[in-house]
Amino acid sequence: QVQLVESGGGLVQPGGPLRLSCAASGSISSYNTMVWYRQAPGKERELVATVASTGPTNYADSVKGRFTITKGNAQNTVYLQMSSVQPEDMAVYYCSLWSRSSLYWGQGTQVTVSS
Repeated sequence: QVQLVESGGGLVQPGGPLRLSCAASGSISSYNTMVWYRQAPGKERELVATVASTGPTNYADSVKGRFTITKGNAQNTVYLQMSSVQPEDMAVYYCSLWSRSSLYWGQGTQVTVSS
Protein backbone atom coordinates (compact mmCIF):
# COMPACT_ATOMS: atom_id res chain seq x y z
CA GLN A 1 0.00 0.00 0.00
CA VAL A 2 1.14 3.53 -0.75
CA GLN A 3 0.49 6.48 1.53
CA LEU A 4 1.01 10.15 0.83
CA VAL A 5 1.06 12.87 3.44
CA GLU A 6 0.92 16.54 2.52
CA SER A 7 1.85 19.45 4.75
CA GLY A 8 2.52 23.14 4.53
CA GLY A 9 -0.87 24.50 3.65
CA GLY A 10 -2.33 27.46 5.45
CA LEU A 11 -3.03 31.13 5.13
CA VAL A 12 -0.97 33.22 2.74
CA GLN A 13 -1.31 36.86 1.77
CA PRO A 14 -1.77 37.76 -1.88
CA GLY A 15 1.62 38.01 -3.49
CA GLY A 16 3.26 35.95 -0.79
CA PRO A 17 5.05 32.61 -0.85
CA LEU A 18 4.08 29.22 0.49
CA ARG A 19 5.72 25.82 0.29
CA LEU A 20 3.84 22.55 0.26
CA SER A 21 5.48 19.25 1.05
CA CYS A 22 4.50 15.69 0.28
CA ALA A 23 6.04 12.46 1.48
CA ALA A 24 5.12 9.13 -0.04
CA SER A 25 5.78 5.77 1.56
CA GLY A 26 5.09 2.16 0.76
CA SER A 27 5.72 -0.04 -2.24
CA ILE A 28 6.70 2.52 -4.85
CA SER A 29 8.38 1.90 -8.15
CA SER A 30 11.61 3.73 -8.73
CA TYR A 31 9.98 4.90 -11.95
CA ASN A 32 7.15 7.13 -10.85
CA THR A 33 5.62 10.54 -11.28
CA MET A 34 4.55 12.80 -8.47
CA VAL A 35 1.84 15.32 -9.15
CA TRP A 36 0.23 18.24 -7.40
CA TYR A 37 -3.44 18.83 -8.13
CA ARG A 38 -5.77 21.39 -6.67
CA GLN A 39 -9.49 21.79 -6.33
CA ALA A 40 -11.24 25.04 -5.57
CA PRO A 41 -14.82 25.13 -4.26
CA GLY A 42 -17.29 24.45 -7.04
CA LYS A 43 -14.56 23.64 -9.54
CA GLU A 44 -13.09 20.46 -10.95
CA ARG A 45 -9.78 19.15 -9.72
CA GLU A 46 -6.98 20.43 -11.93
CA LEU A 47 -3.38 19.47 -12.45
CA VAL A 48 -0.90 21.99 -11.11
CA ALA A 49 2.54 20.46 -11.65
CA THR A 50 4.27 17.14 -12.20
CA VAL A 51 7.76 15.80 -11.71
CA ALA A 52 8.92 12.46 -13.01
CA SER A 53 11.43 10.32 -11.16
CA THR A 54 13.73 10.87 -14.13
CA GLY A 55 13.52 14.62 -13.66
CA PRO A 56 11.21 16.29 -16.20
CA THR A 57 8.64 18.71 -14.86
CA ASN A 58 5.41 20.06 -16.24
CA TYR A 59 3.19 22.95 -15.14
CA ALA A 60 -0.29 24.24 -15.71
CA ASP A 61 -0.22 27.48 -17.66
CA SER A 62 -1.86 29.26 -14.74
CA VAL A 63 1.13 28.63 -12.46
CA LYS A 64 4.07 28.71 -14.85
CA GLY A 65 6.72 31.10 -13.66
CA ARG A 66 5.20 31.27 -10.16
CA PHE A 67 5.22 27.70 -8.85
CA THR A 68 8.13 25.30 -8.80
CA ILE A 69 7.91 21.56 -8.19
CA THR A 70 11.01 19.85 -6.91
CA LYS A 71 11.96 16.46 -5.56
CA GLY A 72 13.33 16.30 -2.07
CA ASN A 73 16.55 14.69 -0.98
CA ALA A 74 14.57 12.00 0.79
CA GLN A 75 13.20 9.40 -1.55
CA ASN A 76 9.66 9.98 -2.79
CA THR A 77 9.28 13.45 -1.38
CA VAL A 78 8.18 16.41 -3.41
CA TYR A 79 7.72 20.09 -2.78
CA LEU A 80 5.62 22.75 -4.40
CA GLN A 81 7.14 26.19 -3.93
CA MET A 82 4.44 28.74 -4.55
CA SER A 83 5.33 32.38 -5.10
CA SER A 84 3.27 35.42 -6.02
CA VAL A 85 0.24 33.56 -4.75
CA GLN A 86 -3.03 34.94 -6.04
CA PRO A 87 -6.61 34.64 -4.77
CA GLU A 88 -7.36 32.24 -7.61
CA ASP A 89 -4.74 29.87 -6.20
CA MET A 90 -6.89 29.25 -3.15
CA ALA A 91 -7.85 25.59 -3.14
CA VAL A 92 -7.25 22.24 -1.53
CA TYR A 93 -3.96 20.95 -2.88
CA TYR A 94 -3.53 17.23 -3.33
CA CYS A 95 -0.35 15.31 -3.79
CA SER A 96 -0.59 12.20 -5.94
CA LEU A 97 1.74 9.52 -7.15
CA TRP A 98 1.71 7.37 -10.28
CA SER A 99 3.44 4.08 -9.63
CA ARG A 100 3.03 0.77 -11.44
CA SER A 101 -0.03 2.02 -13.34
CA SER A 102 -1.83 3.04 -10.15
CA LEU A 103 -2.61 6.51 -8.91
CA TYR A 104 -2.46 7.24 -5.21
CA TRP A 105 -3.74 10.33 -3.42
CA GLY A 106 -2.95 12.23 -0.30
CA GLN A 107 -5.62 13.69 1.94
CA GLY A 108 -5.11 17.25 0.71
CA THR A 109 -3.98 20.45 2.33
CA GLN A 110 -5.90 23.71 2.28
CA VAL A 111 -4.32 26.86 0.88
CA THR A 112 -6.19 30.03 1.78
CA VAL A 113 -5.27 33.33 0.19
CA SER A 114 -6.36 36.37 2.12
CA SER A 115 -5.04 39.67 3.35
